[in-house]
Amino acid sequence: MTTQAPPLKTMLEGLIGTLSVSSVTPAFDHSNEPLVTLLAGWLESAGFRAEILPVPGHPGKFNLLGTLGSGPGGLVLSGHTDTVPFDAPLWTHDPLKLTEADGRYYGLGTSDMKSFFALALEAARSFRAAEFKCPLMILATADEESAMHGARALVEAGRPLGRHAVIGEPTNLRPVRLHKGVMGEAVRLIGRSGHASDPSLGNNALDGMHEVMSVLMAWRTELQQAHRHPAFPVPYPTVNLGHIHGGDNPNRICGECELHLDLRVLPGMDPADLRAALAERVAEIGRRRGLQWSVEPLFTPIPPAETPATAAIVRACEALTGHAAEAVSFGTEMPFLNRLGMDTLILGPGDIAQAHQPDEFLALERIPPMLELLRALIRRFCVEGEAAAGG
Repeated sequence: MTTQAPPLKTMLEGLIGTLSVSSVTPAFDHSNEPLVTLLAGWLESAGFRAEILPVPGHPGKFNLLGTLGSGPGGLVLSGHTDTVPFDAPLWTHDPLKLTEADGRYYGLGTSDMKSFFALALEAARSFRAAEFKCPLMILATADEESAMHGARALVEAGRPLGRHAVIGEPTNLRPVRLHKGVMGEAVRLIGRSGHASDPSLGNNALDGMHEVMSVLMAWRTELQQAHRHPAFPVPYPTVNLGHIHGGDNPNRICGECELHLDLRVLPGMDPADLRAALAERVAEIGRRRGLQWSVEPLFTPIPPAETPATAAIVRACEALTGHAAEAVSFGTEMPFLNRLGMDTLILGPGDIAQAHQPDEFLALERIPPMLELLRALIRRFCVEGEAAAGG
């Protein structure tokens, strides 16, 4: 196709150089509009129809959908526009400038995962829309790193996209078809403070939380014994007691205590059921000890996700990479895309070990094979169409 989109390196420089941090902490959060506008311009120059979609209830946040070709089905190449916050003094290279050194591209978002948009556009240069039996779509979402507002908005809108999807998260060029869900829960106990010289003067919330922690560690063992999935490196659900705070002084009975948990749950496990089981255990201790209690989510859970091993996109990526599809413990937008009727696979050139780290990088040697994979997928699912894909 005729295109005036910039060369690959120029696109990478533009993506890395455009700040698009998302965070649940307002002081660190930024709009992704500048990056979406930049990317939309490139898509239109490359012949795509670009739609900028505001995320309802979140000013300054946008999804972007670029479509080349028309018709039902097709392939969606998807990624998130945002990055996590960064500590510039810890970086050897400027995090907001693409730097080539040591056979690598350094910069915030090189691995996780803004580079994927440039690679998707570069791969699309090899094709003309007139060749397509099914459309190619490039989807860019908002706020994946904070609350997944963009992907959730797509589900709420209920608009069908393609039939097959690839999310370019960092997977070392290996296909991933399932991941655990992610939950964050806050357990809070409120007792009564008093002088530490006489325990009867108060009701110690920290003592109550000690019992809660013991019960939760026993519950963790029960979950691990009851739920197993051999595809995962850690084949059971995990419950991490990650943060606790209680009281204010050693000579005062602790009047309030809060514990934060991280739960990584397997496909088939319902976050709502788990929260109910957690609340039941906390409630029993609270009632018996005369403590006020609450269990509240720290964020809306990211559901676990699994795409069938028989799905056409899974079979195609396994054949192209020579690797069986794997499982990972980190969360992605896969469950939301699957809810929109797509069979979704995660496959990208980056390394999760580089994500959220100073001096994040993408190895230059990963770029040619990723482009080859993307071109093969576009040919299979867009040029040859649904019949050839087996969809």
